Order: sequence, then C-alpha cells, then structure tokens
Amino acid sequence: MDMSKYKEMFLSEAAEHLEKMGQLIVALEADPANRAGIDALFREAHSIKGMAASMGYEQTAKLAHHLEDYLAGFRQSGRVPVEAVDRLMAGLDRLEKLLEDLRASRPERPVADFLASPQAPASPGGGPSVPLQGMQIAIELAQDAEMPSIRAMVLLKELASVGSVLASKPTASTLRQGGALRRLHVLLDTELAAEDLRAALLRNRDVSRVAIRQAEAGSQSKTPAPAEPSPSVSARERQKPETARSVRVRTDLLDRFIQLTGELITNRYQLFAASQTENWDGLRDGLDELNRLISELYHDVLQVRMMPLESITGRLPRLVRDLARSTGKNVSLQLAGENIELDRAILEAMADPLVHMVRNAVDHGIETAGEVRVAAWRDKDLALVEIADNGRGMDPEALRRRAVEKGLLSPVQARGLRDADALQLICYPGFSTASTVTETSGRGVGMDVVKSAVENLGGTLEIFSTRGQGTRFLLKLPLSVAIIHILLVRCQDQLMGIPVTRVQRPLEVMPEDILSSGRQKVIRLVEDFEGEEPVEEEVPLLSLRKMLGLPARPFSGSIPVVLTEIRGRRVGLVVDKLAGHRQVFVQSLSFPLDHLVGVSGATVLGDGRVVFIIDPAAMLEERYKSPKAQSSGDSR
Repeated sequence: MDMSKYKEMFLSEAAEHLEKMGQLIVALEADPANRAGIDALFREAHSIKGMAASMGYEQTAKLAHHLEDYLAGFRQSGRVPVEAVDRLMAGLDRLEKLLEDLRASRPERPVADFLASPQAPASPGGGPSVPLQGMQIAIELAQDAEMPSIRAMVLLKELASVGSVLASKPTASTLRQGGALRRLHVLLDTELAAEDLRAALLRNRDVSRVAIRQAEAGSQSKTPAPAEPSPSVSARERQKPETARSVRVRTDLLDRFIQLTGELITNRYQLFAASQTENWDGLRDGLDELNRLISELYHDVLQVRMMPLESITGRLPRLVRDLARSTGKNVSLQLAGENIELDRAILEAMADPLVHMVRNAVDHGIETAGEVRVAAWRDKDLALVEIADNGRGMDPEALRRRAVEKGLLSPVQARGLRDADALQLICYPGFSTASTVTETSGRGVGMDVVKSAVENLGGTLEIFSTRGQGTRFLLKLPLSVAIIHILLVRCQDQLMGIPVTRVQRPLEVMPEDILSSGRQKVIRLVEDFEGEEPVEEEVPLLSLRKMLGLPARPFSGSIPVVLTEIRGRRVGLVVDKLAGHRQVFVQSLSFPLDHLVGVSGATVLGDGRVVFIIDPAAMLEERYKSPKAQSSGDSR
C-alpha cells in the first residue's frame, strides 16, 4: 500500500506527540517518581514508534522503539533517574531532527550512534526487540447509514480509544471533507482481542460487517519501499510546497454543519414555494429563518478556526528548563489559561514572539532565581496574554539615557517622556541596555518584532515594570482576524475604517487649541495617571487627507482627531468626520490593491458601500521615512 499520501498526517501527529513528550520529561525531572507521567511518556514513544513503522520510516521507528524500551525499565522501577532525563531529552531532539528530514523529503539521518552510546538499554529480559503487532480492520457501513463520512470519523475515534490508529483509508482529513463512503480500512495497534473488537464495532447500528486480520509480525516495521521509484513521482515529492495547513475539527461541530446544511436545503424549498404562490407572509418567514441559519452557520465556521493557546505554549516548559540550565539559574514556569481559544492565524503569528519574551525573561529578567508566568484570559472580545517575571525589572531613567545616547530622543524629549512611554523604548529596533550580547541578547532584542507582530494582528502591547519587582508584558489580541471593531472616519467623499485597537481615543479639538512647534502643528494634552504626577504632552497633528493625497480643506468649528501611536509616541490623525463604529467582517485584498501601504483589508457595509480598513501606524511609518514629510506640519 502506498503510504506517501499519509505523510502530512504523520508529520502533524508526530509533532504533537513530541511536544507532549517534552512537557512530560520536564515534569518528570521535577517529580521523578510520578508513575502516571512515566506511563504517559511511554505511551507517547509507543505511538510514534507505531506510526513511523507503519509509514516505513525505519530510523524514526528504531529511535522511538529504543526510547520505549528505555522507559519500560522505569515503569518497573517507578522512578526516572536524574541522569536519564538528559538522555531522554537528547533522544527527543534527535526525533525532531528526523522529522525535519522527512518534512524536507531528505533521507533519514542514521541513529546507530545514539543507540550505541552509553546508557543505551538492553531489550527487556535481555532478549531481542519485539516487532510491532497490528490488526488490519475492514469496516463496511450499512446501506442506509446517514452521513457516512461523519460515522466513519466516529468509528476512528472509538478505535483510537482502545489502541493506536497507525493508518486509515480514507484518512481523517479526507473524511472531514464529507462525501459518499461505504468502507473504512484501519491499521490498529491494540492489546484488545480481535473477537472483542469485532463485537464492539458491530454494536454500532451503522456497521453491517467487520473483517479483522492480524498483521504479520514485523511487517509494519519493515514496510518495503519501491525498488525503482518513478523519477516523475520523486520529483513531485521533492518539489511539493509545504504550504498546506490544517486544523482538527470536533465531530460534533461537523454534525452541526450537516444539520445546518439540511435546514438550509429545507429553507430553500420553503422560499421557492412561497415565491411561486406569492405567499408574502411565508416569504418573510422564510427570509427570517434564512437569516437565523446563516448567522448560526457563520458562528460555527468561525469556531473551526479557533485553537487553544496551549498549541503554542507546549514548548515553553522545555525552553525554560534548557535556558535555566545553560545560565545556571533556578527558574520555574507557571502557565494559566491555556484553554483560551484564538484564531489559528493569530496563534501562528504569535508563536515566535512569545518565545522571544520568555527567553528574555529568563536570560535578563531573572537574576539568580525566580518565576516566569504566562497567563491568558478573556475580556469581552479580546484575549489578554501576560508574560511576567519577578526579576530585576527595568529602570525608565536608564532607558531614557540610552535613547539619548543612541540619538533617538533629545534630552528635552527624554525628560518629558513619562515612565510608561519610556518602557516602550525597548521596542525600537536594536534598542538594548545590555552591556554584553548573549545568545538571547538584551531586553530590546526581538521586542520590535513582538510589537510589530501584535500590531499587525490588530492588537496592542503594554509594558509594566518596577525595579526590583519584575516586568510584565500585556498583549491585547483580537479573538479573530476576520471579525473586528472599527472606527468609521470620513475624508472628502471616502469612508474608511480604523481598527479600534489602533485608536487610543477620538476627540474634538477647537482651532484655538492648535499650536505651532516649528512647522509642526501640535495640541497639548494633560492627563493624570494613577500613582504619577499629571503629565502635559505635546501631540503632533498629521492630516489623513494629506497622507491620502487629497486637497486640504478649511474647518469651521471643532476639528475631529483620532489619537493613535507610532514608535511609542502619540500622534493625532486629523480627519473630516467621525462616523461611528461597527463590527465588520474584513476581507483581504487581491493584487494590486494588496500592495497599498497602510491598507490592511476591506469590508462591505449593509448598504453595499465598500470601506477600506486602514492601518495608521503603517501609513505613518511610510510618512516618517520621508524627511520632507516629517518637516511638513500642516494638519489640514
């Protein structure tokens, strides 16, 4: 059987098993006698062995089998020695390298050197390794089975609960696409007797026949490869782009899609019948029902994109453990709120920035011992992610001095910068107060990347720090990149939207309140902050009309301004009119509109008008690149 079509599924599931193994090893290092943890780690290695063997990945299967044998002894003793943790970590690293080889369609690197190294265990009882056993199961669904693809996915889930599903045809991903189906073939590694398994499957009323055959011993671990692979096939395999992405979908959600689809079909005939007979009351009722069904379907479709934060925090325990050992510090990691769900695109974009902040917290926040905490919670339509440490904290005054030394601020500007804004200076590219450069560098390394990633997603980054008490980063992220709240503004005849996460606040300014600082128009704002003296700040005004290349116009009465931020400093964006706010569905733009600087998408209002979503920070960054633009201060 050609197993190459299962490669993507194998890589995805194997990566999840490896991430879980890393968490379990770190937990066992802290609690070596945790028998449940030892058993769970053994099962993870067993699953990888089975999957790799069924795919014919010999080196991966050998190494996983070796780790499984290694753990078998600890299951008997009930304890993992301290020296064994390093070997388990080394084995985990080697497995990750093997997956990289497979992902890049390279031959697997050999593992003989690792197997022959010290601490390599003998097989239990001193005998030869036991070859993998498995059952080949053929399930035939009843002719009257409704939604056969969904029923087949339920059967796969039931089989996974009594063993390890090594392969299936069709695959789980194919089943999620729906379609007609009558037979399901599964390769299962289980200790359950064949007769008991057959009886359990036949109790399902949608199953008409089950055939089970014991696979030959060792057949999975010695899956033959084609002697002479077709050049064209191997070329396609090498050139296949690794761009396909997938998410797992709960079967109850799939059942919900089927139900809603059925109701929509019924509603279609209801509307057709009402229109044919000119039954206007029936037509109105049908349209109301259609509106309800579309709303429910839309909500459920969005749920498919949602994934728990745990999907990107799983690697953090291993990361903190390795950094603590390399720096000689005693650091513990606390995780909370990992079940908070965000859009898959947001999680993928935040994975690396999260690692940046945790690495900085361990390397430069904690001095000799301390705690790093990563927590998440919901606040209305936002997800808040906090990365905090109880280390040395940051000194705003030192940040001001460093900014003056680097020429980022004048001494006068530095003195007028409040502490909260001074902390934001670490988000300037290359800004750092570290006297030496290490592998993870200073507090500023990577923070410009973090801030850009957060703002590109429509979120905000806040920094809080107290000397001697630690530092806290607070990320405010939207739950989805598809549905956002926008502030509607008007310039000439054009209506535009600004994400509310980019807006500090809108305000109305009287002409007499506008001052000149050189050629730059500014307004003075005085604000009180809890625990601090009132701060007076000069906020420069920039015209959205001028940035869009539209002619200036005189104002009569108050002038609408949108306060936003660029490079950690407030800026007032002058618009013609504030036109309210909306919750909208944002659609990405196609070429050539996707090359417009500062335009992140578009939406369609209920009256059919198209509204472009603008990113003031990106537009202002482009403006700041031009010295001429910076010196021009006409706010109109």
